Amino acid sequence: MIIKVCGMREPENIRAVAALGIDLMGFIFYPSSSRFVQMISSRAGIIPDYSEERLTKAKHVGKKQDDDASEAEAEQYAGPKRVGVFVDDMPQNIVTRVYNYALDYVQLHGNESVEMIDNLRRTIDPDIRPNIKIIKALSISSKESLQAYKAYEGHVDMFLFDTRCESYGGSGEQFDWSVLQSYEGNTPFLLSGGIGPEDAARIKAFSHPQFAGVDLNSKFEISPAVKDVEKLNTFIQEIRQED
Repeated sequence: MIIKVCGMREPENIRAVAALGIDLMGFIFYPSSSRFVQMISSRAGIIPDYSEERLTKAKHVGKKQDDDASEAEAEQYAGPKRVGVFVDDMPQNIVTRVYNYALDYVQLHGNESVEMIDNLRRTIDPDIRPNIKIIKALSISSKESLQAYKAYEGHVDMFLFDTRCESYGGSGEQFDWSVLQSYEGNTPFLLSGGIGPEDAARIKAFSHPQFAGVDLNSKFEISPAVKDVEKLNTFIQEIRQED
C-alpha cells in the first residue's frame, strides 16, 4: 500500500517522517494554504537545498553543469518520492518548481483541464523531468461527483479522491468511502480526506481493485505542516501489518 504524507515543510520534521519509510511526500505550493512551501532552501536533505540558490548557481556555472549535478543528486537520493501540490497554478510556475525541487509527481487540486494537463506533461517530460507522474485530485461528495474522473481517464497516472469542501484539501473531514465502489476506471487512486490514527482498521478493510494507498495530512498534525511522527509511525505499522 502506498503511503503519502502531505503538507510537509519543516526541515527536521521532513527528515523524521521520511525515516518512517513512506512512499510519497507532498509539498504544497498553493499560497493560500497554511502549509505553503515558499521558494526557499529547505535545508532538510529531502527536497533539494537550492531553489533560489540553485537559480543563482545556474546563471554562473551554466545550465548543463547544473543539470548534470541535479541528475547525480536524484540518482543518489533514495527517500520518498517528492510530490508538488498545485491549485490552478500557471504552468510556468509548476515547471519551475518541478525543476527546482526535483519533483517526481505533480498533484493538481484545482479545475485543471485535460488540455492543460497534456501540455504540462509534454513540457516537463522528458526535457525537465523524465517520466514525471501526474495525480489529479477530485473532490467527492456523492456517486455523481465521482463521475468527474471520466474526463481525466487516460490523461493522468493516478487519482486522489478527497472530501469536497470549501478549501482545497486538509479539511480533516471524510466522505462516504462506499461511493467509490461505483468507480470503474482503470487509473489507480489514493484515498484521502480526514484519515486519522483511528482509521487503520477501516483502511485495511477497504477493498477496490484500483485502491493504491492513502494520503495523510491534517489528522496527524501537531500544527500546520508539522506532523506527529509517533502517531504516523504507529498508524503505518498497523496498516502494513499482515493479518
